[in-house]
Amino acid sequence: MSKAPGPATRPNGPAASGDQAEIKVGLAYAFGAYGLWGFLPAYYKLTDTVGADFIVAHRIVWAVLLVGLFLVLMRRFDEVLEIWRTPKLVGLLSISATLVSLNWLVFVWAIGQEKVLDISLGYFINPLVSILLGLVVLREKLTRLQGVAVGLATLAVATKAVLAGGLPWVSLFLAFSFAGYGYLRKIIPVRATPGLFIETSLLSPIALGYLLLNLSWGADAFVIEKPWVLVALIGSGAVTAVPLVMFSAGARRLPLVLVGLLQYIAPSLHFIMAVFVWGEPLDQTTLMTFVIIWVALAVFSFDSLRRWNRERERAVTTPA
Repeated sequence: MSKAPGPATRPNGPAASGDQAEIKVGLAYAFGAYGLWGFLPAYYKLTDTVGADFIVAHRIVWAVLLVGLFLVLMRRFDEVLEIWRTPKLVGLLSISATLVSLNWLVFVWAIGQEKVLDISLGYFINPLVSILLGLVVLREKLTRLQGVAVGLATLAVATKAVLAGGLPWVSLFLAFSFAGYGYLRKIIPVRATPGLFIETSLLSPIALGYLLLNLSWGADAFVIEKPWVLVALIGSGAVTAVPLVMFSAGARRLPLVLVGLLQYIAPSLHFIMAVFVWGEPLDQTTLMTFVIIWVALAVFSFDSLRRWNRERERAVTTPA
């Protein structure tokens, strides 16, 4: 007679149903976060009459206010104070803040230059760049399929460079800067929201000073004459903070492999809007580059799912 499964493996027991409920909540948060990130170019089309430098400065100023208010209301500001008391953490967060602010600047600039396809390509490449960072920085070993995926991504970039007459620098900058930012936030032992508050706090004196300096020079740094644009700029604090909070809540409830697969939602939305809404040209070279990247991501995703299934089977068969 076979032994009845215990609580950890019972498919319909309380533990399993609780896990399923957590996964459903996690999926809702993750879809919300990646969906908001996916529509971010559409949001910044509302502010395309403002320079990218002003937009990023506003984004920093309003984000620090909104995130700070959130932490106070959630009674979590003590986490921020604890970080401030640790100079090493503040130093690392200053580096990550620099990376993410440069990422934001190029992202917003590219939207204004009608290069949303380049943004999409950059965030499709991003997970493969993260693999390279792990190889170089963490001395991780590539699996055979990961090596194939990275090789295909390199081929895609080379194809774009040769046939289009230059490297897709916007895509590469976004991919490498965000991968570097992700690596730093992975090794810095702080939670997402307090970390973002520290980062924007470090950047806010520069951002606010830049806005005020331009205002003193006569520039419409706060877009007072166009109140609807000013409202959109103020709202940039929310579109920065809300997806991050949702992502953090979703990532805590979902397996990493599922989070990895969901990350393709945002660049897919970027691609769809660039081609079918804003009519950016999708020439043969660009299409070929995307197809090679999509094949690379399919290989990478297959490898991730296969290794995840192996780990699950090992965890089930290993006695407690």
